[in-house]
Formats: sequence, structure tokens, C-alpha cells
Amino acid sequence: MKQTTKIGIMGGTFNPIHNGHIALANAAYKEFSLDKILFMPSGKSYMKQHVLDDAKRVIMVQKAIEAIPYFELSTLEVERSGNTYTSETLQQLTQQNPEVHYYFIMGADSLFHIETWKNPDIIFSLSTIICMIRDDYDLDDIKKKGNELAQNGAHILYLDVPKISISSTDIRERIKRRESISDLVPEKVEEYIVQEHLYEED
Repeated sequence: MKQTTKIGIMGGTFNPIHNGHIALANAAYKEFSLDKILFMPSGKSYMKQHVLDDAKRVIMVQKAIEAIPYFELSTLEVERSGNTYTSETLQQLTQQNPEVHYYFIMGADSLFHIETWKNPDIIFSLSTIICMIRDDYDLDDIKKKGNELAQNGAHILYLDVPKISISSTDIRERIKRRESISDLVPEKVEEYIVQEHLYEED
């Protein structure tokens, strides 16, 4: 019997991608024995405004992950016109790769809001959710929410990760203040940001 390929999906605006994203993806890859992880920069988000243009975010993700063989860039969402929705992404991926089981990686904050996303039932039916639990969330509250979602067909795995105090917002603010970001992003990403003068102004 052929083993199912297990692929994680790490989505986000990646504005910019940082060491925290890489650490979380690595933790999920190891903990759940995934075959690879797709880093998927979001296209036009109906939730976020003022995001750096797609091409530059894609280049930064490529530079951040190119040395890690089990990480792969997916431009599926940035290539789609209009707003991008996780349910549609999973439908497209499953159609293209019916032999793959997808693991959608998200933070605990997203777990509490997923019912407001477009077609959450499709997300539940086409993927296993990996919920990252950081110590700024109450574990009992998360598990309670997870149990509620399980009643609606969600299959949720939990991954304890150390708190990573890095945010893309903070990185952008540091750049504006002309402060170093070398401890926050992969070296090649920092080089690209400097070279392209990204985030120096709003």
C-alpha cells in the first residue's frame, strides 16, 4: 500500500518572511514527519492592506528557504486574481495532487477566527490543521475551541512552540528607524531588503 505524501502549508503575507516563520515550519516538519512544507505567500488578502508587491515578497521567500531541501515555494495564491481564500487553495491543490494529504499550519489566533473564513467546512474536509500553541494563549481555551471545531469536521493537531518574539510589523518599524534586522531575518533576505531599499518609507 502506497504511503500518502504529507505536505504542510505555511501561508502568510510574509511581509517580510522572518526567522520565526522558518522556525515554526521546521518544528511542524519534524513533529509530524511531513515530507515537505510549501511556503505560500498570499495574494490579494481581504484581511490585510498595504502589503508589499507580490513579486518582491516571493523573491524574499525564495531566498529564505532555498537552502532547505524540504521547503518549497508555492506561488499558487499570488498568481490567482482577486481575493485569495484558503478553501479555494486547498481545492485547487487537492485537484492537482489527489494523492497528497495537506496539513494547514496556523497560529492559535487563527483557530479562534477560522469560522469567519470562507467555507471553513471545505478547509476541514481537505486538510488537517496544525495549530501552533504559544505560551501567550491558554491551552484549555485552545483545546475547547478545537473540540468545538471537531464537531464540525475539523481534525486538529497541536504543536507547542516556544514564544518567538519576532513580527513582520516590528521588522518594518526597525527598518524605518534604520536599526539592524540581522538577528530577525535570514541573511539573504536582509541583503535583498537593503539592496531594494524595502520598507524604508510607508
